[in-house]
Amino acid sequence: MASNFDIELKDAVPPLVLALDVGSSASRGMVYDARGRPVGKRAKVAHTFTTAHDGTSEIDPDQILDEVRTLVDELAGALGDHEVAGVAMDTFASSLLVVDEHGSPLTPCYTYADGRCAEQVVQLREELSEENLQQRTGTRVHSSYWPARLRWLAKTRPEVVRAAGHYLSLGDYLMLRLTGTLATGTSTASWTGLVDRHTADWYPELVEISGIDPRRLPPIHHLDQPVPVAEAEQKVIAKRWPMLAQATWFAPITDGLAANVGLGAHDETAIGASCATSGSLRVLVREMPETLPTGLWCYRVSHDRALLGGALNDVGRALAWADVTLAVDQVGAQALSDALTAEPHPTTPLVLPFFSGERSTGWSADARAVMVGVTAASAPAEVYRGVVEGIALSYARIASQLREVAPQPEKLFAGGGVAADRPELMQVMADAMRTPVTPVTIKRSTLHGTALLALEVLAPDVRRAKPDRGETLMPDYHRRRYYTERFGRFQRVYEALFD
Repeated sequence: MASNFDIELKDAVPPLVLALDVGSSASRGMVYDARGRPVGKRAKVAHTFTTAHDGTSEIDPDQILDEVRTLVDELAGALGDHEVAGVAMDTFASSLLVVDEHGSPLTPCYTYADGRCAEQVVQLREELSEENLQQRTGTRVHSSYWPARLRWLAKTRPEVVRAAGHYLSLGDYLMLRLTGTLATGTSTASWTGLVDRHTADWYPELVEISGIDPRRLPPIHHLDQPVPVAEAEQKVIAKRWPMLAQATWFAPITDGLAANVGLGAHDETAIGASCATSGSLRVLVREMPETLPTGLWCYRVSHDRALLGGALNDVGRALAWADVTLAVDQVGAQALSDALTAEPHPTTPLVLPFFSGERSTGWSADARAVMVGVTAASAPAEVYRGVVEGIALSYARIASQLREVAPQPEKLFAGGGVAADRPELMQVMADAMRTPVTPVTIKRSTLHGTALLALEVLAPDVRRAKPDRGETLMPDYHRRRYYTERFGRFQRVYEALFD
């Protein structure tokens, strides 16, 4: 059944925004009205990353460009004579590709999960004060950020570095090919690990350490600074998509920022939890903390805002592994759900779900999943429950540090594909974090947030509609001792293996 939040085109309040979201598993598109409500049809094209045991995680940027053009074709074709006032886009964060002087790709798009620069991570940690770096950029030395990846690129593909015209995130490349303008959003730039969180500009010393020319980086645009499009390029856009003839284009932002806003966690009063292929906990703040806990990041996302939080590589990815490896289709949907909603039991295996390395809170890129307490009597449903608890405990590790510097949030809004497909995780998260969890039940909350941020400029005085939300799940006090003990065991195993 369609949500009451969705409306037909005839009921839309102008101006309209065409929002695009390039995620880990698909590219999506939707049109939104001035109240932030999704209008009419939606479009989606699925894709997957190319992965390998050596840490490879990449995708063809021109494949994504074709997907985005297809999405715009579909959405524009359904609008008839209705004009679009703005085009906004988010992509998965911490991507990198290199283009030549003409904008043609010299590399694939390396995703946040590509871990082939582990050697360079070690080298940089020996050369730099990671504590000072984190306080300056809001990021640590990690394989998902550009400094180590750029050094790896220089070592493994020096011919690319010699021919480099520009170093771009995926969204920057899409913007360049769609509009002819070289530009990046503040959040997209910050997620490279090369931005000074205090100045909201490229950090010159770190750019130099990374081995690239700062002139090869795109200019940064804040949320209220649309991207200029040359008249010739605007004519090309209008010819293919007449309804975009007068549209304002916004610099690409990261999916993490968009997801928080789309969930309703748009200020210091609420935590946003993304539960998708990867996951995170984030708080959007107006006043940045001077000192950051070691396990968190702090990304500048505009001239007046920053996003504070931590990320998990493996949420949906961990459950997908469990689905296949544990053959849960043979367990049965109801039996599995019953196992996940049952009272916790000490015989449940302890799982550290680092299937593709760890980001927050220990930043161990070469960490891998660990299971403790698996016996011959451990049934698939019990091990699956251990994976779910491991994910919840990973969120709890972030939450414990987040509250050190953002203690005021009293609400947690959770959304994403995993939140919808495996709702039992929400109660386990509430218990493990000792925090009420409110599921946000609208689909495509990331797209929603991308549209809302554009509407801040296009329709600042229009009241936004509230997204659909489920019943708030309260932490069960009687389970506190169990999860306190689990949290402690998780930390001890982690410290023994990865510290």
